[in-house]
Amino acid sequence: MRHSRRADTGRHPAVPARSGLALVSAAAILFASGCGGSSSSSAVTGAAAAGGGTVTVMARSLPGVGTVLVDSQGYALYVFAPDDHRAMMCTGTCLGSWPPLMLPSGARIAAGPGVKLMLLGSDPDPAGGRVVTYDGWPLYTYAGDVQPGQATGQDIDLNDGVWYVIRPSGQPLIPAS
Repeated sequence: MRHSRRADTGRHPAVPARSGLALVSAAAILFASGCGGSSSSSAVTGAAAAGGGTVTVMARSLPGVGTVLVDSQGYALYVFAPDDHRAMMCTGTCLGSWPPLMLPSGARIAAGPGVKLMLLGSDPDPAGGRVVTYDGWPLYTYAGDVQPGQATGQDIDLNDGVWYVIRPSGQPLIPAS
C-alpha cells in the first residue's frame, strides 16, 4: 500500500511516499517521547505537516556526485535548468517525476549540516502552497531515486529541461562539456 508523502515530508501531494510506514512509526515514537524541544533535523520533518515544525535541508556526500543537498530523509535535491533562479517551471505531469520540496503552512526551513541558512527560502508553488528554494532555485526530489543516497536524476534531460543536483554553494552540478 502506498501512502501520500505530503502529510509527512512536505513534498508535493501528488507523489506517493517511499517509506510511509517508517514515517508513521517515527511519528508515534516522537509523540510518545514528547519531543517538543528536539533539535534533530530528521526527526522534526513529520511535525511540519501538523501546522508547524521544520523542513530541513542538509548536505551529504553521495556516490558519483560528491557533496550535494539532500532532504531530511537523505534523498538528493535537484534543480531544473529552466527554473533559472526564478520560479517553478516544472508543473503538471512533470511533478509526477519531480516532486518539489514543499514548505507546509506554519513550518519553518532549517539549514542542516553543511547548508547555508542565508541561501534557503521559499517561493509560491503554482499548484498552491510554497516550495523550498536554495539560492533562488526551487528544490525538487526525483521519483527515480528509490532510496536515500541516490542521485539517479543527475544531468537528465527530461520534461523539457535538464536536471542537476545542487551543491551547498548554491551552484548546480553541471558536468564539463
